[in-house]
Amino acid sequence: MEKATTYTEELNQLLASYQIHYQNLRSLHWNIKGQGFFELHLKYEELYNRTLVIVDDLAERILSIGETPLSSFSEYLDTSPIAEIELTHDGATGVAYILSAQEELLKQERVLLQVTGDADDEGTNGLMSDLIREKEKTNWMFKAWLNK
Repeated sequence: MEKATTYTEELNQLLASYQIHYQNLRSLHWNIKGQGFFELHLKYEELYNRTLVIVDDLAERILSIGETPLSSFSEYLDTSPIAEIELTHDGATGVAYILSAQEELLKQERVLLQVTGDADDEGTNGLMSDLIREKEKTNWMFKAWLNK
């Protein structure tokens, strides 16, 4: 795994993206109003709880390959292609954000899947494969919810 340093930047970008996404999900959870409140309030909570586990898994994976994970919000904001969202109360806007953010996360995970496969890093590769499979399914569900 001597090639790990060649993709540490990508792993840290993914970590930063998940951290910003996590906070965006918290905002959606706290601020949802109107039709679909009960359904989305629970779904947002499920999503941010799962995202928190993923954040920890990513940071620990970075550490386990001998590198250092980013750990400040200023670094996350500078590194993540996912931006903080504006305050929203609307369910459809919130779900559309989630779908968009998850498409960005998928893009990053697919790059890492390729790179870590080439580097024979089965641990990171397996993590990416699991995240991709999970996200493809939830994206299908979010598209269905948005009637896309």
